[in-house]
Amino acid sequence: MARSAKDHKTNALRELDAAGLAHEALFFEADPSMTGVEIARAQGEEVDAVFKTLVTEGKSGAHYVFLVPVACELDLKKAAAAAGEKAVAMVRSRDLLPLTGYVHGGCSPIGMKKRFPTFIDETAQLFDTIYFSGGKVGCQVRMAPDDLDHLVPFVYADLAV
Repeated sequence: MARSAKDHKTNALRELDAAGLAHEALFFEADPSMTGVEIARAQGEEVDAVFKTLVTEGKSGAHYVFLVPVACELDLKKAAAAAGEKAVAMVRSRDLLPLTGYVHGGCSPIGMKKRFPTFIDETAQLFDTIYFSGGKVGCQVRMAPDDLDHLVPFVYADLAV
């Protein structure tokens, strides 16, 4: 049975549509064994412009969202400094869905169950548009970082290793 465009709507895409922000939703067949770099290359995207969404918990118990290029890792010390925490740790995969409403590999900074302080690696400023998860595996959003800031206020920071 063919799926309609409405069937593809995630919380992130619904929020983007409701806000009237310019964006492009991209759908692709997701192979769970592929890395973010492999997906970016398969989609013909500039790897450095594709960001993964990572959720952490600070020493204080507060949660934070970080977007870093898919070819990089999040530097936890830099992340903690950006968030004003003594330390941050990655949220376990099994805790991601109840916390955010999203699964590992499909976590978007938009449309989480609760809004958390969000930080994007400063390299995002080098691009007119960036790519990030659209809220499910096999869905990406392409949009201008400045437009994203209207929906999910964030801070640019040096975050990647």
